Amino acid sequence: MNIATLQERLIQKLKDKGITDERVLEAFRKVPRHQFVDSGMYMKAYEDNALPIGLGQTISQPYIVALMTQLLELDEKDMKILEIGTGSGFQTAILAQFSRRVYTIERHRELGERSRIRLRDMGYANVNFKIGDGTNGWPHWAPFNRIIVTAGAPVTPSTLAAQLADDGIMVIPTGSRDEQELMVYKKREDGLHSYSAGKVVFVPLIGQHGWDG
Repeated sequence: MNIATLQERLIQKLKDKGITDERVLEAFRKVPRHQFVDSGMYMKAYEDNALPIGLGQTISQPYIVALMTQLLELDEKDMKILEIGTGSGFQTAILAQFSRRVYTIERHRELGERSRIRLRDMGYANVNFKIGDGTNGWPHWAPFNRIIVTAGAPVTPSTLAAQLADDGIMVIPTGSRDEQELMVYKKREDGLHSYSAGKVVFVPLIGQHGWDG
């Protein structure tokens, strides 16, 4: 079975679960997920499951990647996006389809360097990489139109909320180490408005404004 067929099967699963943004689905067609996992897991890459990528981290379940991307309401190519938790780089590549520039932070140097090389070799020129504590954000490039956090925080770091631009949107899982609520924040003139998009389970967000390592 070829990759295109596997991709279409996955995309149909995403549709069945409520992903309606055609631009998000098209991004999944453009980004080959099997290139972000070890070769021994190629055949599992288009199943709707999270997969290990080493150092206790995972490449997120495709549905969660699609859901978080859809919740960001990415409708402008000149958006600046901050991603906390580069991981495999798959979510980064999806975001890069929509934005002028993605700024992504990974605390594990090995994962961050691996993803930087992978995305460079795949032709992505609109991504800035940083190794460090993502809970501090990236003040030098703030404010950001969109912020996405791909690890579970005990609470939403005020440092990240402060780096969100006016009319910006942030998506972040918050809660316990075992289960979180996927929170969506929208910054308006009268402050941050939030709602939960459902329960999720992520690896913990480690850092000064997250969980202790």
